This record gives sequence, C-alpha cells and structure tokens, in this order.
Amino acid sequence: MREILERQIDQALGRRPADLVVRNARILNVVTGEIQTGDIAVCGSTIVGTLDSYRGVDEIDAQGRFAVPGFIDSHVHCESTLVTPGEFDRCVLPHGVTTAVCDPHEICNVLGLTGLQYFLDSALNTAIDLRVQLSSCVPATDLETSGARLTAADLIPHADHPQVIGLAEFMNVPGVLNKDPECMEKLAAFHGRHIDGHAPLVSGHALNAYLSCGIRNCHETTNLAEGREKLSKGMQVLIREGSVSKDLAALAPFITEFASPFLGLCTDDRNPLDIHEEGHLDYMIRRVIALGAPVAAVYRAASWSAARGFGLTDRGLIAPGYLADFLLLDDLASCAIHSVFRRGRKVTAETFANRIMPEPPGGNTIKMGLATSDSFAVRASGPSTPVIGIIPGKILTERLHADLPYRDGQRHADPERDLLKLCVLERHGRNGNIGRGFVRGFGLRQGALASSVGHDSHNVCVVGASDSDMAVAVNRLRELGGGFVAVENGRVRAELALPFAGLMSLQPFETVRANLYALRTAVREMGCTLSEPFLHLAFLPLPVIPHLKITDFGLVDVDRFELVRS
Repeated sequence: MREILERQIDQALGRRPADLVVRNARILNVVTGEIQTGDIAVCGSTIVGTLDSYRGVDEIDAQGRFAVPGFIDSHVHCESTLVTPGEFDRCVLPHGVTTAVCDPHEICNVLGLTGLQYFLDSALNTAIDLRVQLSSCVPATDLETSGARLTAADLIPHADHPQVIGLAEFMNVPGVLNKDPECMEKLAAFHGRHIDGHAPLVSGHALNAYLSCGIRNCHETTNLAEGREKLSKGMQVLIREGSVSKDLAALAPFITEFASPFLGLCTDDRNPLDIHEEGHLDYMIRRVIALGAPVAAVYRAASWSAARGFGLTDRGLIAPGYLADFLLLDDLASCAIHSVFRRGRKVTAETFANRIMPEPPGGNTIKMGLATSDSFAVRASGPSTPVIGIIPGKILTERLHADLPYRDGQRHADPERDLLKLCVLERHGRNGNIGRGFVRGFGLRQGALASSVGHDSHNVCVVGASDSDMAVAVNRLRELGGGFVAVENGRVRAELALPFAGLMSLQPFETVRANLYALRTAVREMGCTLSEPFLHLAFLPLPVIPHLKITDFGLVDVDRFELVRS
C-alpha cells in the first residue's frame, strides 16, 4: 500500500505523468454546484488531481464535455431485469451505473443459500461494483409458501464478505412491530451495520418504532407527505422509477439543494426492454431535470448522496482521493452519456470480455403437477367477493368489491367488466396450494397470462378470462422451467423462457429484450391496457405492499396482515 500511496503523491504533484489524464473537462462539482474547467488525473483506480493541468501516460481530450460522478443504483434486484448478474452488468454499466446495491432475495426465496452464494460469487467478477445486501426476509411473510428460509445464523457467516454492506430491505414491518423472534434475531445480529428499509405508508409511532431498530432508508415512498415525514425522521428516501413502480414524478419536488444529500435514486425492478427504450438511472436524471429539479442536486442524489447513505465514502465526487468512477456527458440536462470510466478505465466491449462469471445452478425449479381447467374453479356460496384493483404505475393495489357471474356453485370471470380470475400455484414442491381470487385492471378480453416471477416467494401466477387458457399457460410455463407465457384460444401467442430459478434467462439481454417486445405486442392485441402486464402480475402476490394481494394461501388483507375470507 505504501508504494501505491507514493505513486499517487508523485502523480498528484506532477513529478511523474499520471496513468490517465482526461483533459479539457467541465467538471460538475456536486458539493458546490459549480462547473469548473480543468483536467482529471488518475493513478490506477484513484483520482489524484482535478482542475490543474497534468501530463498523462494516456491522455483523452474531453473537448469541453461535462464530467460527473458515476451513478449509484441504491436499490435493485438484478433478477428482476430477467438476466444474470453478468448480463445486468453489461446492460447497465454503459448507462453510467458504476455501483449498484442489490438484494438477491428473489433467487434466495427459490434457492436459498445456493442462490445467495451465486450472487456473492458473481459480485466478485462484475465490471460494475455490485454490492450485495444479505436478504432479510426469506420468506417475506408466513402468508405464502417459499422455496427456502434464511435465518440469522445463515446470514451472519456472509456479513464480512467484501461485497456485502449489510442487511437488505426489511419488508416484514408487522414482524418488527410485533417483536417476532426471527425478526428480532436478524435485527440484533446486524445492529450497528447498515440495514435497508421497506416501509410503504408506514407513519407515526409505527415508523418511529421501525426506525428505532437502526433501519436507514426506504424505497417504497410514493407521495410527498409520506416522504416528508420519513425525511424529517432521518430516513433516507430512495426515489424509485422502475418498470412498474413509478414514483419519480410524485417525489421530484423533494430533489432540492437542501434535501438532496438525504436522497438516492433507484430502479428496484426494471427490465431490459425499458432500459433499451428509455434508459436506466440516466433516464431518471433527464426526466427529473425536465420536471424542474436543480441539475446539481439531481446529480448529487444519483452519486454522492447515495454513496454516503451506504457508507461508501470513497466515491461520488470527482475529487482527489476518490474512486475514478466518472462519466463524460455531451449534455447535462439530457444526461447524454458519451463515455463511462470505471476504476480509471474507459468502458468498452473489452471491459466485459475477460470476466469469469460463475456457472448458474442448474435444475428445473417448477416442481408442480399438470394443471387442468378445474384447478382454477372458484367454489363459493355466492357471487359477492373482494377484488384486487390494479393501480397503473404502482405496486400498491386497491381493495374493491364486485358481484361476479355465479353458476353451479362457482364464481366466474367477467372480462366484459374487466374482472378476471387470478390464481397463485405453489411451485416449490411443498404442498400444492392454489390461491384463487379476482382482479380488475388488466383489460384482457380473452386468453390468459402466466408468470413464474411472483414476488417474493415466486410461485406461479396466472390471470385469465378462460380457465382452459389458464391451464394451457401454466402447463407451458412448467415445460419451459419458468418464464412468461401469453395464451389465447388454447394457443401460445408469445413466451419468454426463464429457466434459471424461474426468474432469469440464460440468454444475452438483447435476446430477452426482443422476446419482451414480442410479448408486449401479443398481450396488447389480446386487449390488455397495462404497459407492463407481466410485471404487474408478478407483484400481485406480494403481501407486504398494501392493500389487497393474493398468495398460494389465498387473498391477503395487507393492512390487517391476515388472510381474507372470500
């Protein structure tokens, strides 16, 4: 280390040429908000000089482009991009994301410690700095059937892994407030370390109690009043814009020069098609600037603020002594990325060529029998039932009520009124449960959609206007080993295979993107009005997000945290 420090000193003083010099850059100082012209000198992976003139072994002329710190995605599930961590790396680093803080609880809910170890091994080899939070809620609740369970004893041995920051989003808010022994054990084991939060619509005394356990942030904030209370109580608010959860417009007024040090930006769940068409954090930045947020405050939230919130004090500024993760932009307002530098090296196709990524665990994780039309029969004493109401752009749902067509002791779908049947089938080979209910908001006139992505326990979810089409979709999903399937009149219209834990493709992200486009087109032709129907479907079994959800146990009243008698 002494030799490295001595080289840095010599290069900073100009005694020796720097390893890399980026000349003629307009550097955005995210502390002062100023734009300052000068050189950026890099020794190895560390910035050793700014603003002054330097000589370099390698020199790049920025030609007056803007230099900004590399972006930090402060909360993401790589699995939700539907590709492996290596493909996630290749997909988002060119969009300026040099650090990502991920929670692998999707794969952990299917494969347990095997899935966690795969992500830890992957994080050691990605070009992006992939930080792994240890999944705190596997399963998220006891109101569903998961493929695995991770206890405090399972997590503690990994706490000092070089890519681990701390404990991932603590979703079981009722478990915390009611002092559930397993929750208390995990919180106690990681006391003093970083713990991520997950507290949708939690306020007042409940929020105080939740924060008193050392939980530091929340990415589930959806309105200004909620966010204002969280900020006022010292909770970092991570503003989210994913493929389904779109909170940026509602929370944009928070991004001010005063508040931005206490914010962060995150995607949570964003698929390759949206990344291709819109972007990643670069999309969030250009959009929120267009909504009127101060430019420097936005870039601060996307870099320095996020870094500080996670204790990553070595990054987030273009300044001496900081990690040489930075971008050159053609324009600040549109976040037009010209080039990305990671650890002092320009990102090119060769950046990804020499990585040695671990082999994904094999095996079909869809361990369920064949479905028939009768599998989805909703037997009941009458037509009246609670109905899940989808809110476009949100994973929050409404609790509605409807009278459904009632024949032969069964409730039936009514696609003319946008009332479709919704079922969740346990797929881990544990009990064969099927939860049955109804949903409004898909707009399907006919057919069915099935998914093996069903947050967070990832049982098979299927929605449809026809029981027979629902059976075809589920059985095709079983053959694929997981994925997304659209069926109409007994025929598969489009599909995406996700054979790795039923969550991820083993194909390049470009192939996944093309398949998602075909799926989107087919489902629109079937009458669906949602822009991301499969992702909306995937969040309907998530019983930690208000208000009405469904698991393999049945309908769940999230506000009461109990099953619904329907």
